[in-house]
Amino acid sequence: MTVWICATCGVEHPGTERPPESDCEICADDRQWVPESGQSWTTPAELAAEGATPVHQQLEPDLHRFNRDPSFGIGQWTYLVRTPRGNLLWDPPNHIDPPLVEQVGKLSGAAVIVASHPHMYGCQVSWSHRLGDVPVLVHAADREWVRREDPVLREWRGTEEVLPGVTLVEVGGHFPGSTVAHLRHGSEGAGTLLTGDAIVPVARKGQVTFLRSYPNRVPLSPGLVRRIVDALEPYPFERLHSLQGATVDADAHGAVRRSAEHYIAWASGRNDHLG
Repeated sequence: MTVWICATCGVEHPGTERPPESDCEICADDRQWVPESGQSWTTPAELAAEGATPVHQQLEPDLHRFNRDPSFGIGQWTYLVRTPRGNLLWDPPNHIDPPLVEQVGKLSGAAVIVASHPHMYGCQVSWSHRLGDVPVLVHAADREWVRREDPVLREWRGTEEVLPGVTLVEVGGHFPGSTVAHLRHGSEGAGTLLTGDAIVPVARKGQVTFLRSYPNRVPLSPGLVRRIVDALEPYPFERLHSLQGATVDADAHGAVRRSAEHYIAWASGRNDHLG
């Protein structure tokens, strides 16, 4: 049986003889899109045969990230967080290219795999199998979006310290179970935040935004943005890294608070007199 991967979002689907006949449900949702040309599928073997170049960057002593050139699907960066008790593979790759598998192996693999939200499920089950059937944590509120079921999946919600100093925090917004990873020892002890799509840096330095759909420009309500900020209040972080590679390098916690107030002021109508 062949594992099929949606060519638009990069999420793996169950192994079958033929590709799914229907559209990818993740892409059919209003946060994503199905191309005008129609649904298309690929496989891990086809992607590996492209001969893409693995891209590896070390951001901090225990924080690495990976991509491929050319990128595939949404083109997210995958982050590897190293700890003495094993590693976190955050927003897992949407491909199983052998050179990338080798690079992750050289960094001691992973003890747990977590996606920030369903668009980032990628090849999470395939990666778990390659790394010794390590657990794949899926937020309970987003369980319905899992396309490929497997015994390695485990539900969670709220907050969970999955490794020493590495805490998953449910913030919601983009998806009900949208999650960030707080690295207590990151940024030389000042804290680092991996945000997925819950919080995204924008063109203006030191500013971020919050959306239900980034490709379709669907906003969040002021209440949901406030909930995101409130959920992060207990966690200090100097730096912030999003799934597309954009960062806030200094005073990231302050940048999130200030950006939220700016967003809420406009979305609530408080600034309508300026329009």
